[in-house]
Amino acid sequence: MTNLPYFDFLFAELSKQNPAIEKSFGRHVHWGYWADPASATGDDEDYGHAAEALTQELCRLAGIAEGDRVLDAGCGFGGTIASLNERFNRLQLTGLNIDDRQLERARQLVQPLKNNTIEFRQGDACAMPFGDASFDRLLAVECIFHFPSREAFFKEAHRVLKPGGMLALSDFIPMTMFLPFTWLATSKLFDKFNVFGRCDVQFTINRYRRLAAAIGFVPVAERNVTDNIVPTYQYLQQIGRQLASTSSGLTGTLLRVTELRAVFRLLSYYLLSFRKA
Repeated sequence: MTNLPYFDFLFAELSKQNPAIEKSFGRHVHWGYWADPASATGDDEDYGHAAEALTQELCRLAGIAEGDRVLDAGCGFGGTIASLNERFNRLQLTGLNIDDRQLERARQLVQPLKNNTIEFRQGDACAMPFGDASFDRLLAVECIFHFPSREAFFKEAHRVLKPGGMLALSDFIPMTMFLPFTWLATSKLFDKFNVFGRCDVQFTINRYRRLAAAIGFVPVAERNVTDNIVPTYQYLQQIGRQLASTSSGLTGTLLRVTELRAVFRLLSYYLLSFRKA
């Protein structure tokens, strides 16, 4: 299982029935999206709504329609599956995750509605336990940087998607000038300080374009939404201060550095979609 300290933290706080964590990260475990960042209020409920908004933005890029078979790779607590389940009819929804703890919570939280079917499966997104051409749409919401290989994931995505199927993902993408420093996110020297676990943030937008072409995907959308996710960093710093006694003292420092990277476009946040040729 991938070592992700922030999930250990979330499970610990959820077990304490922490209302702030339940509202902000009990359903979605990813950054928030604000159509108008100036409207962010900084409270737990606002963040929960923003996390849901990011999911819906990415689902729109995937072009999901009633009757589709949809796979959410790296499904976390099942928030994206829950969102689709509430908004669509007759979907066949599958959540895939390598961590059984996350899947256990997802199964408890998400039950089928509106003639949808839901299945949560344990497995590796780079070696998926599904047959060829099994899905119409494939989502990877803010998780691909944890995968062992984007190339392996793209090959698997291409294999399990039907012809014309769509892959939509969100990722942190560096500017070329920032690349010499991105190795820090994967260096073992920083393991004990890294609350986010292994994060490969060395994949540029040009590398995505080349990878898509090599695998057989056609790029459909490239949306740089960095401005829309900036309030996330402010909220996380706020949570870090509130929970200082139970979280790493370095967390706030790391988040401040991350915010500066985003503001100066050194590490941008993209929503991407690709069609299987």
